[in-house]
Amino acid sequence: MDELWFADGLDFTCLECGRCCRGEPGAIWVTPEEMQRLARHVELTEEEFSRRFMTKRWGRPSLVERKNGDCIFLDAEKCRCLAYGLRPAQCSLFPFWPSLLRSRESWEEARERCPGMGQGRHFSQEEILAMLAKSPFFEL
Repeated sequence: MDELWFADGLDFTCLECGRCCRGEPGAIWVTPEEMQRLARHVELTEEEFSRRFMTKRWGRPSLVERKNGDCIFLDAEKCRCLAYGLRPAQCSLFPFWPSLLRSRESWEEARERCPGMGQGRHFSQEEILAMLAKSPFFEL
């Protein structure tokens, strides 16, 4: 990571556009605890949930995506997560991921896809570092 290039903080406001939940195939990594919560939410056993909603991407358990790349929990018409209160840390921490904060260039590249990055609420360096510490996946 570049030496705290975001020392002055960063601006971000979720515009609820759903772009981070759809599009190109990717990975929506989940921890075992997150999978348990999601399984209870959809009233399935963990085994059944795993069979129907999980895959493995880049060596980690991941939620499956629809053929068009949308997250399985995205209501495409309303651009809303059907499990918003239980969404994985990967989702709730976006865009404050280690990979996007590694350098100013990584952040700027992601800004081209996310209209909420660079505007709205200002997050201090301390808040950003606290979110980085919450990331269960350093590769995220």
